[in-house]
Amino acid sequence: MLSRPEPRQTCHQMSPQDRPSRATEAFFGRRRGKPVRPQQAAALESGLGAYRLDLAAEAPSDLRTLFETEVSTVRLEIGFGGGEHLLHRAIEAPTTGFIGVEPFVNGMAKMMMAVRARPLANLRVHDDDATRLLDWLPPASLDGLDLLYPDPWPKKKHWKRRFVSPVNLDRFARVLKPGSKFRFASDIDTYVNWTLLHCRAHGAFAWQAAEAADWHRPYEGWPGTRYEAKAIREGRRPAYLTFIRK
Repeated sequence: MLSRPEPRQTCHQMSPQDRPSRATEAFFGRRRGKPVRPQQAAALESGLGAYRLDLAAEAPSDLRTLFETEVSTVRLEIGFGGGEHLLHRAIEAPTTGFIGVEPFVNGMAKMMMAVRARPLANLRVHDDDATRLLDWLPPASLDGLDLLYPDPWPKKKHWKRRFVSPVNLDRFARVLKPGSKFRFASDIDTYVNWTLLHCRAHGAFAWQAAEAADWHRPYEGWPGTRYEAKAIREGRRPAYLTFIRK
């Protein structure tokens, strides 16, 4: 049984003094897998040159100005893996700006190969620690945030490494507009429970499930992912949680 976390105050603005030490915010996953092929390396170099956000520059007050096309809303996906979901959403919603975060080189290389074949004017990416981007973004600047199948760190001694944490929920609450959605998907029961408990304790998020079946119902327009298909084949049932920023 998981213990319920202590409630926290919501951060409305994060000054440099308030930001947690990067020693506690380290990226724990692998940054590389198999060596990237020359074609992927070329796509990665050119693609990041075109799509990567410059966090050394000051963030614009209106994130819609980050994109090469006119967009009406801006969404963030943290840990997009090979990019299947992010690409699907960006293609189906050309008037929405999408920011994707993926520090794993091989995943970013796949994404850059895809956008080389089909350029997307409504896409920007960040290839480093997501907390750096979250701290860079202005308050109440996002219309939605997706955290889909994040690394579950299944061993209890590693649970503190999970991306859903009180300090990161503070970050989410700061950058999400009131009424916007935080969506979380996982096939690991302990992480689903962990996220429900942490969001309930935080106070800035309201879970939207109206009935028991809701949290096992995929999101509207959900394309599925290879990871999800593997989980289902292995007998794990995914959960799809939606929280509203109060």
